[in-house]
Parts: sequence; structure tokens; C-alpha cells
Amino acid sequence: MADPHPVVTYSKNAKFDDVRDDLKLAIEGKGLVIDYQSFVNRMLERTGKDVGSSRKLYADAQAFVFCSAALSRKTMEADPANVAMCPYSMVVYATAKEPGKVHVSYRRPWRPDGSAASKAALKEVETLLEGIAREALGLK
Repeated sequence: MADPHPVVTYSKNAKFDDVRDDLKLAIEGKGLVIDYQSFVNRMLERTGKDVGSSRKLYADAQAFVFCSAALSRKTMEADPANVAMCPYSMVVYATAKEPGKVHVSYRRPWRPDGSAASKAALKEVETLLEGIAREALGLK
């Protein structure tokens, strides 16, 4: 059975730019390199009229893509199919309705199948992502 909550979100009242910067620092502070930064809100605003929608969803929304060489190798050695779990992605966003409340989210790296070693390695990835999210928001 799939996890009923595949996306984990932590939130707090803050300035978007501060949380975004703290998320970048939390990722880099773990010795990880951000491979790509996606400006999701800009894309939605730019393409809205092309798809027939002018609804403003976010005050801002950005995604960061990165990987851990050590954890990725561990997960893929446990099961080569775990390549689908890499790279990792974390998003930071504030909605248009609540621009002062900033959210940091990630998808759980979880599979219903796989060996105990695979599940344990993926749990380590989730622990890393959870720690980064909590650090970015100053949560204990």
C-alpha cells in the first residue's frame, strides 16, 4: 500500500526570500550541490494566458534539485531501480492567498516493493530531506 501522504510539507509565517535562502543554505550545508533551481511561479505566470488561465496561485514558488552521491549510491546498490528516486527535489512556496506563510515540501522517496536494504536506504534519504526542510524553517 502506498503512503497516504506522499508529500511532506512544513510551514511557518516568514518572508519567502528568507526561507528560500535558508533552504539553499541547508542543502549546501550538508555538502550537497544544487544542480538546478526552477522558478515555478515565473513559469506559471509566463504561460498562464497560453493555457487560458490568469489565476495567480503563488506569491512565489521555486524548486531545488540536488543529489547526495553517497546516499544515491547506497540506494542504487540496494536496488538499481532506485535510480528513479534521484535527483531529489524540494520546493519552497507561498500562496497568493497567504503570502506571509511559507511552505517547504518534498516527495517521500518511497516504494511499496523492494528489499529491506532498499527501504532502509530510501528512509535515509527521507531523513536527509526532512532535516533539510526543518532546518530551512528553523524547526526542531
